[in-house]
Amino acid sequence: MAETNKSIRAPELQTSGWLNTPHPLTLASLRGKVVVLHTFQIFCPGCVQIGIPQAQKIYQEFDPSRVAVIGLHTVFEHHAVMGREALEVFVHEYRLRFPIGIDKYEDQPQGIPLTMHAYRMQGTPTLILIDKAGRIRLHKFGHVSDLTVGFSIGALLSEEIDELASSPETGPAIAENRACDEDGCSI
Repeated sequence: MAETNKSIRAPELQTSGWLNTPHPLTLASLRGKVVVLHTFQIFCPGCVQIGIPQAQKIYQEFDPSRVAVIGLHTVFEHHAVMGREALEVFVHEYRLRFPIGIDKYEDQPQGIPLTMHAYRMQGTPTLILIDKAGRIRLHKFGHVSDLTVGFSIGALLSEEIDELASSPETGPAIAENRACDEDGCSI
């Protein structure tokens, strides 16, 4: 599994709303589970063709008591046409069932939203795997193969929380440097 420094605590999600969940989710409330955070935009071809279907498959295949799948709609372009109403229609039409947070802005919907900034994401889709102790273990912009994701989730599920708890906390993860291609939309 491609991993990042085990000591990097995942920043809390900063959202302005949620879909497909009766209450807002927090990473703190998900400790003890592996968290699969898939970030997307509804008009990103790589997200629609690869990232979102992958998140839906993970949601359907893994035990929700052990793996939490979260979508994060994080818009850094075309803000006027990718608001909550458009997202609600998109989620309904694509029959997405996993919880989806809407990345929050400091003020007006413009520029880079707060969670995207905190995680230093390069664009969408971005896949982030967070271990049971709340630490970032994989942070990847663009397409990640299903085989790699499945193996990585399995490896994180096999770890004990005790072996992770002794790592010191540091700042947010640094995204992998990679140029944008047909799999994703970069900032």
